[in-house]
Amino acid sequence: MKRATSRLTTAQALVEFLRVQHVERDGEASPFFGPLLGIFGHGNVGGLGEALEAAQDRTRFIPMRNEQAMVHAAAAYAWRKRRLGALACTSSVGPGATNMVTGAAGATINRLPVLLLPGDVFARRHVRPLLQQLEMPGSQLASVNDTLRPVSRYWDRIERPEQLLAALPEAMRVLTSVAETGAVTLCLPQDTQAEAFDVPADFLEPRSWRVARPEPEPELVAEVARLLDAARRPLIVAGGGVRYSAAEAELAAFAERHAIPVAETQAGKGTLAWHHPFNLGAIGAAGGLAANRWAREADLIIALGTRLGDFTTASATAWPDPAARVVAINVGEADAAKGALGMVADVRQALRAIDERLSGQPADPARRRQVEMLRAEWDGDVDNLVAEGAPEGPPRNGITQAQVIGRVNAAAGRDGTVVCAAGSMPGDLHKLWRAASADDYHVEYGYSCMGYEIAGGLGIKLADPQREVIVLVGDGSYLMMNSEIVTSLQEQAHLTVVLVDSQGYASIAGLARSMGARNGFNDRRARDAASGRLEGPVLPIDFVAHAASMGARAERASTVDELDAALAAARRADRSSVIVVERDARSRVGSYESWWEVPVAEVSESESVRAARAEYEEARKRQRWPA
Repeated sequence: MKRATSRLTTAQALVEFLRVQHVERDGEASPFFGPLLGIFGHGNVGGLGEALEAAQDRTRFIPMRNEQAMVHAAAAYAWRKRRLGALACTSSVGPGATNMVTGAAGATINRLPVLLLPGDVFARRHVRPLLQQLEMPGSQLASVNDTLRPVSRYWDRIERPEQLLAALPEAMRVLTSVAETGAVTLCLPQDTQAEAFDVPADFLEPRSWRVARPEPEPELVAEVARLLDAARRPLIVAGGGVRYSAAEAELAAFAERHAIPVAETQAGKGTLAWHHPFNLGAIGAAGGLAANRWAREADLIIALGTRLGDFTTASATAWPDPAARVVAINVGEADAAKGALGMVADVRQALRAIDERLSGQPADPARRRQVEMLRAEWDGDVDNLVAEGAPEGPPRNGITQAQVIGRVNAAAGRDGTVVCAAGSMPGDLHKLWRAASADDYHVEYGYSCMGYEIAGGLGIKLADPQREVIVLVGDGSYLMMNSEIVTSLQEQAHLTVVLVDSQGYASIAGLARSMGARNGFNDRRARDAASGRLEGPVLPIDFVAHAASMGARAERASTVDELDAALAAARRADRSSVIVVERDARSRVGSYESWWEVPVAEVSESESVRAARAEYEEARKRQRWPA
């Protein structure tokens, strides 16, 4: 019997295939792809552009302003969908494609599914060099899209239309993998996009991809249960894997039942509600008092769905006892191998299995009291930091960053998500934000990528239009990438952007000072004509006027009361709002007995650098290796 086919271009077949892909977990299925994001150029306008025009009634297309930003938006969309949904992003050949590299790296590092569809040079090679073609003397196969290879989990170039039949299922396999997901790149030569072939009808039939829940090995379950029963001071470190497993209820019950305190990573924040009696809050280099003190004397660490990055482990100093055991439970084999005992398993399934094997003996009441005391002390510190009347008195030059976080936290309410990325705010948010759920808090910190914030907020709003999204961004990051405010207006995806003006790269300026530097390289200052140094006046930027020029509501808040009023007005507004806050840079949140390794120059003429080097060498003595 002859196989039924449809005559379609490569681009048309691709668009129709994406439209009918679904994902299923725990018996619930849903469409996998949302809108397609893109910016058109000569490398994709005649292929994908035409295909999307014909499919407008079936596939929503959203034009973006920056290719890096659109990948960030897609990553945040996947975060909000808990990796059960994704967006595809198309760009032209050349700079449009290479602009996506940074976003792809962030998606892969954070294990978030994103499909990239960059245009490419002619597969036929009959005209060369093309506009924007990179000529390599040693190969005719290379193009600028090869820069996406190392930051993609799967990379392919579709040089013949029929290759889609093999490439697209492989792309879906990786996008829906619980362990190997990340950026997937399918390079599309512009002539191939427009070329037609006979597409098998069954290839375009709806398909559902099952998201697996790997079960733990029984022998490992028994071993972990034995270690927990014997532990005097155990600690759970909750990572993003708890969120993607939807294991919040299991974690809360497990911690309460066995009196095991829980510390949060950036990706795991909110997986245990802040008011849970065994939530000790943030751990590591950006951690708080309670979690860091408990970790210092922990004898067993259960790492749940975390990569155990340097911020989480405080550069391998968070649990210094060499006798302490680390159990890493993760769907990724490489991440599970970071523990002394690794368990490759879904977090929810692992918690359920371990719970059944534990002895059921009540935990030492003293442990409960110790956790309660640490929580009470840390809660009091947070209250003082975010209050209007902090112990050191009201700031003289703006609102403190802690106060901004406290007011935004209150304004977010039960239906709000805060979005942030690079700089000092992620660390302060990790310490001070009180998340009631895993959907309240999205800080991109695997890649710590400046420019992520506004685009990330847009991605979450596209995934969940009813959710209140508040973006916290510094002036340095805002100046790098603010153009997706325009896209938010275009799509009626209302954002509240709180722009904290620190007059430069304040986070790195502070880090440089801690290492002995005394330059103005990170300040937003004019160059002094006499000295030739960056020590002139602060460059004045009217951020309110800038945001308003793009069509956003924009206002300035100079006091806590003004910030409260502006946040309330933004929630009621009919479009995106930008609230500019001048930060009092003198008031900082402490490091709470933690450390982050950034090497200091071993040889320097500066006395302050030599002193910082001595402190650095002393701190390295506390490192525990291997973890």
